[in-house]
Amino acid sequence: MRKTLGVTCLGLSMACAAPAAMAVGDLLETPARPTELAPHRLLNDVAVAGDRIVAVGERGHIIYSDDQGQSWTQAQVPVSVTLTGVDFGTEREGWAVGHSGAVLHSSDAGATWELQLDGIQAARLAIASQEAEIADMERRIEDAPDAQKEDLEWALDDLTFALENMEADLDIGPVNPFLDVWFRDAEHGFVVGAYGMMFHTKDGGRTWQDWAPRLDNPQNFHLNAITEVAGGALVVVGEAGQIHVSVDGGETWERRESPYPGSLFGVLGTGRVNEILAFGLRGTLLESTDLGRSWTIVNTGSTATLNDGFADGDRIVLGGNGGAVLTSGNGGATFREYLREDRQGVMGVVPVASTRLLLVGEGGVKHADAQGKNLQ
Repeated sequence: MRKTLGVTCLGLSMACAAPAAMAVGDLLETPARPTELAPHRLLNDVAVAGDRIVAVGERGHIIYSDDQGQSWTQAQVPVSVTLTGVDFGTEREGWAVGHSGAVLHSSDAGATWELQLDGIQAARLAIASQEAEIADMERRIEDAPDAQKEDLEWALDDLTFALENMEADLDIGPVNPFLDVWFRDAEHGFVVGAYGMMFHTKDGGRTWQDWAPRLDNPQNFHLNAITEVAGGALVVVGEAGQIHVSVDGGETWERRESPYPGSLFGVLGTGRVNEILAFGLRGTLLESTDLGRSWTIVNTGSTATLNDGFADGDRIVLGGNGGAVLTSGNGGATFREYLREDRQGVMGVVPVASTRLLLVGEGGVKHADAQGKNLQ
C-alpha cells in the first residue's frame, strides 16, 4: 500500500526509487541479511496471522512477534528488495509483495518465505495478455462495419503502443513494484502495483494470471491498495482517485466515480456491510455505505498523507506522514489528530489490545496508546 515510483517519498512510498537493472537482479537473488536492527528500520506494512504479528520493510526485512510486539524475530527471506505489503489468507499461509515485482509466500505463519513471482515473469505474463488483446482487436476490426473501423483502429494503436512500452520495460529489467496484496484463503488472491499492474491466482500462487485488462484503467494509473469489505465485495484504490469494486470475487470489476482526484493510498472496511473507507493525500478520507456508488468526504481535520489504518464499527484509527495518528470513536463524525514527537511516518497500524496500538513505519516498530501517543 501507499507506494509509487521515482524518488523516496513518504506516503507514495517510504523507499520507492527503482534500482538499476543489474542491482535489481542481485537483490532478487540475495537473501535478506540477518540484523538486530530490522525492527528499528523502515517497515512498510503489518498484518496479523492468528496470534502472530508480521511486518515487512526495506532490504527484504520481514519480522514477526508472538507476544504483541514486545519482542521480534527476523524471518528467513530469499530477497533483499524493499517489501511493501503483506497479507495472510489463513493463520499460516501468507504473501508479501514488493519492489522488482517480487511476490513471496510463507506456509509457516511468516517464519520462512519463498519467491513465487518476480518482475520478469510478471512482465512476460502481461505481454502475453496484451498480445492476446491485440489479436482480438484485429479480429474485431475485420468484422466491424466501416463506420466503426476508425475508432477500433485508434484503440488498436493504443494497445500496440502499450505493448511496445511493456517490451521496453522488460529489456530494462524487473523494476516495477507490487504495492499491495490480498488473499481470501490459501488459494485465491490478488496483487496490485505500479502502472496498473494486477495479477490473480487461484492456486495459492503456483500460477498467476494478468488481471489488469479487467479494470477500467486505460492510463495504467498506479493501484495502491486492495481489501475486502463486509458483505464480500473487493475494493481497489489508487492514483488519480482510482476506485474499483468487484462483487463477484474479483472476476469482474466496476469503476466508481471518486469525489477526490488525488491519490488514494489505503482502503478499509468498517465491519458494516458494503461500507468503505478510502484515504490518501492531504488527510483525505472518503466514506461510502453503498459500495462506492455515492461518497461522503469526511473532515479529518488533518493535512497529513494517510497511509494505513483499521476500522471496527465506530472506532477508526489512521496513520500517516509526519507521525500523524488520527482516531475517531464515533464512526468518523469527528477525529482527533496526534502528531508523534519523532514525526516519523506511520505506514501500518494494528490494534494489540483494547487500549494499545502497534505502529510500523519510518522508525520501525512503535508502541502507542489508543490515541497514538508513545508508550516506549
